[in-house]
Amino acid sequence: MPPRKDDTASVATYADHEVITPPNTLRKAAVAAGVDDSDPVARAEAALKELAGEFPAWMHSECERLEAARLDLQQQPATQKTMDELFRAVHDIKGEAATFGYPAVVAAAESLCRLIEHTPDVTRIPLALVDQHVDAVRAIVREHARTDLGPIALALTRRLREVTDEFLRRENSDRPDYLESIFAPALAPGG
Repeated sequence: MPPRKDDTASVATYADHEVITPPNTLRKAAVAAGVDDSDPVARAEAALKELAGEFPAWMHSECERLEAARLDLQQQPATQKTMDELFRAVHDIKGEAATFGYPAVVAAAESLCRLIEHTPDVTRIPLALVDQHVDAVRAIVREHARTDLGPIALALTRRLREVTDEFLRRENSDRPDYLESIFAPALAPGG
């Protein structure tokens, strides 16, 4: 069926149903690529390469934000608000780390996110466990240039994940369905 040129919906009526086809307004927003247009993926990669010199400063800035959230948590009783600040800081690191060239930090950040996200009462999270996660994230970022960082970071983050999972099992022991959902095997490889 050839594409419709008008901007009105069409209705096709059948014996037991109708099919409504809405107008395609995206056609107006699309611009056909010209012969001289470069590959958009290549342009994006070039832009990232141009910004790559800024990545270490950005990652260190994110680590300072994480440290500030931890200090807030240490200086006052844990609340949902202080834990939310900590979560946002570490979640941003988790999302940005690979792009910024710090893939080894993702697992430690993900473990802290998991701890906060799946603890029913975040005020019960031991500050020592938070400290271990924050220290791990900061150490991995600080030691980024080490050639032997991979195995060290992997061992560290595995242990953090084990301790986190043990805590989550204990804190969610009265919620077996929830426990089953957070410990179910990943649907996607590496997840």
